[in-house]
Amino acid sequence: MAYTTIDKPSDYFNTVLYTGNGTTQSVTGVNFQPDWVWLKQRANDVANRNHMLFDSVRGTQKALSSNTTGTEDTSTAYLTSYDSDGFTLGGSSVLNRNTTTYASWNWLASNTTASNTDGSITSTVSANTTSGFSIVSYTGNGVSGASIGHGLNSTPKIVITKNRSNAVDWFYFTTAIDGSWDYLVLNSTASKGDSGATAPDSSVFYATSGTGINTNGDNYIAYCFAEKKGFSKFGSYTGNGNADGTFVYTGFKPAWVMIKKSSASGNNWVIYDNKRDVDNVVHHRLHADVSNAEVNTSSSTVNNMDFLSNGIKIRNSGGAWNNSGDTYIYMCFAEAPFVTSTGIPTTAR
Repeated sequence: MAYTTIDKPSDYFNTVLYTGNGTTQSVTGVNFQPDWVWLKQRANDVANRNHMLFDSVRGTQKALSSNTTGTEDTSTAYLTSYDSDGFTLGGSSVLNRNTTTYASWNWLASNTTASNTDGSITSTVSANTTSGFSIVSYTGNGVSGASIGHGLNSTPKIVITKNRSNAVDWFYFTTAIDGSWDYLVLNSTASKGDSGATAPDSSVFYATSGTGINTNGDNYIAYCFAEKKGFSKFGSYTGNGNADGTFVYTGFKPAWVMIKKSSASGNNWVIYDNKRDVDNVVHHRLHADVSNAEVNTSSSTVNNMDFLSNGIKIRNSGGAWNNSGDTYIYMCFAEAPFVTSTGIPTTAR
């Protein structure tokens, strides 16, 4: 039976791998003009390099690093333009060192911005209501319970915020654990906490006062995500402590997944995608909270998984993924829906 779904997820999210050339380079193959570009060096050339995140709302050349508390860093050698099929880089040794390999993760918002007055704080928003993704820029007012418009016309399940003005943590807010508005810290291995704020609705998300989300006069960026059938799934699962690990149903073949243990501290945020591993078992991982180079666990069963036609199958009993009784959150985007809107099933890897 036909149902509303996103038949071609790569119109809204895509991973592209590239090799640095040490000078200006246009990275192509994204298939759209990206609004959020997350870049990470894979190999350790002479040093581990930070994650570098760019978005069209803040503009070009302005980087934030998911693994640090640092403020916005600007350089003409960074990302210099968002292009119709990708983006252009300068000669930065962090993003474009000659012969070094990189991963780029790219999301489409709207390729434009609009002022949003739905909340008590006016925001600048680039929103894609089809894919459930928006980028929100705002200035804090220091008022507990302040609201900020996100432009999605549906309720986000995840809101990731970063203070651009001061060196403080990234906050990853979500209802994916137990329905309440919990938070984790993207640049930390800490377990989840309770935000104390009201969960978002279809128009706004809410802020407590404080440096992480709403200090008076500080500038912020937020990345907001609502689930969309055939494209995105955000949830939690409980580990079973078995090498024949937990199966997580997403309703699509995954293209990208990030997982974090939420019930206890000590484990990294781990990221896999379908371009660094085109076949199962998926075994090349990067960590959002550290600058470390890519880890390849192909010689073992540690922290490996399968991307299936309808979800993720954990293939280990390790604490980072599948410790018995622990809770894990996941954030997943699709390569293909399990069944398209016209009833065509996807093939397995």
